[in-house]
Amino acid sequence: MKIIQIQRKTKYQKYYSSAMGTLNSRVTYIKKYFLGIPFKTIHKYRETYYGEMKMCDDCNLFI
Repeated sequence: MKIIQIQRKTKYQKYYSSAMGTLNSRVTYIKKYFLGIPFKTIHKYRETYYGEMKMCDDCNLFI
């Protein structure tokens, strides 16, 4: 059993945009695990409507 490991998981989340309405997009989380327990999210990004990858920190849809 590894002490520290890194895993990538993808799930769907709903977002709301004033221009396009409600959108479902795939969000990928890259997390660091210590003894099988997640303790830090290294990176989080999502796929846009047009297929581009975008960091979730740059997205402020509720302005």
